[in-house]
Amino acid sequence: MGASRIVEEGLEFTPNFDENGLIAAIAQDTDTGQILMVAYMNREALDLTIRNGYATYFSRSRQKLWKKGEQSGHIQKVRQILVDCDQDCLILKVTVDQGQCHVGYQSCFYRAVKENSENELEFIAQKTYDPSKIYKK
Repeated sequence: MGASRIVEEGLEFTPNFDENGLIAAIAQDTDTGQILMVAYMNREALDLTIRNGYATYFSRSRQKLWKKGEQSGHIQKVRQILVDCDQDCLILKVTVDQGQCHVGYQSCFYRAVKENSENELEFIAQKTYDPSKIYKK
């Protein structure tokens, strides 16, 4: 079996990190199927997630690890990690409580492109919590 076939069809988990040492990770609610957020993991974040069962990501803006919910308390308990065919993207099937988005929504995907518009958005969700009560800046 060639190298690409081993990655694509084999049973060895060999995550394909990008040139910055990161891999995209999509968090999906196990119960509802809702996409909650997209973040990135480095090797350390992925290893911590696998080891302790709670989603840990790498913040590109802060250049450090962050356990989801470390400030808000809205953690992600990882139930399953899916990997795509070329192992360069992950889906974390997670159980959550409320408010996975730092601006107060259940999902970071709370707006949609308005129908028949090229540049307008519309809200498709309601806030589930008040972020000003959680994030003290």
